[in-house]
Amino acid sequence: MKALVAQALTGTAGLAYTEVPDPEPNSAVIVDVGAAGVCFPDLLLLRGEYQLRLEPPFTPGMEVAGTVRSAPEGSGFTPGQRVSAFTMLGGYAEQVAVAPDNVIPTPDGLDDGEAASLLGNYYTMQFALGRRAALQPGETVLVLGSAGGIGVASIQLAKAMGARVVAMVHRSGAEEFVSSLGADVVLPLTDGWRQAVLDATGGQGVDIVVDPIGGDAFDDAIRVLATEGRLLVIGFAAGGGIPTVKVNRLLLRNVSVVGVGWGEFVRRHPAAQAQVGAELNKLVAGGLRPPPPVRYPLADGVAALDALANGEVRGKLVL
Repeated sequence: MKALVAQALTGTAGLAYTEVPDPEPNSAVIVDVGAAGVCFPDLLLLRGEYQLRLEPPFTPGMEVAGTVRSAPEGSGFTPGQRVSAFTMLGGYAEQVAVAPDNVIPTPDGLDDGEAASLLGNYYTMQFALGRRAALQPGETVLVLGSAGGIGVASIQLAKAMGARVVAMVHRSGAEEFVSSLGADVVLPLTDGWRQAVLDATGGQGVDIVVDPIGGDAFDDAIRVLATEGRLLVIGFAAGGGIPTVKVNRLLLRNVSVVGVGWGEFVRRHPAAQAQVGAELNKLVAGGLRPPPPVRYPLADGVAALDALANGEVRGKLVL
């Protein structure tokens, strides 16, 4: 089968589109991949900068959707069934072997690209907003990096949970796209953005900040929190050093910085995947749809990842 294989930890330059052996079934579900989700941790893996460092060769890809080719007896899956799966690795290929516990039926009404779009970002943000932040209807959520995959999921899920959403954009021309997702206020992430957020909230600040970027925005993100506000640390897409905070600021202002590590949480608590999936499926049955993903052929994976790295992708990218 064809796959994208990391042959060196040199970013996308180390990727090769090549032939690899078909996966062995053993006790796994074999999925014919219709779409593989592309996420920022994939880029970090290719650079050797992710918390999990892998030695080449390996095939990236943590999220797939497709059709069951074969399944072990008693797994609950049958050939021809449409499924989605968290693969951890191996998704950038025509087939992938997945542990049955990591496979879920694809909701009706979604194609493979849309189903793959729901995996990492929407599961992460359902966990983040629902469990880690305990979002309540009527609260205000500030989303940084709102035109990216995490940002899109954050806006849609926060609105579905009854929140008011203030979305920050740093990409020129992204305002209309972000507004179309349901954001109540869209602001540019430029100098003075902290005051703009305070003005948009009547000086009160926000109850929750979704921060997938880190970097220089982190300090001001804490400053715009209202009393008992929560800043959700999702990732560090801005690069550079990991932000730090003096905890006396948290004490004096009665605010919290909350870590969101969905992958690590579900590794330790596998049942959480089904729970979060059931919550999302209810929202999908109620009409939630991710925006159309940006689609590239598997063979053009290097170009796709370069586009993601250069900030050219709005929403979710799939191969």
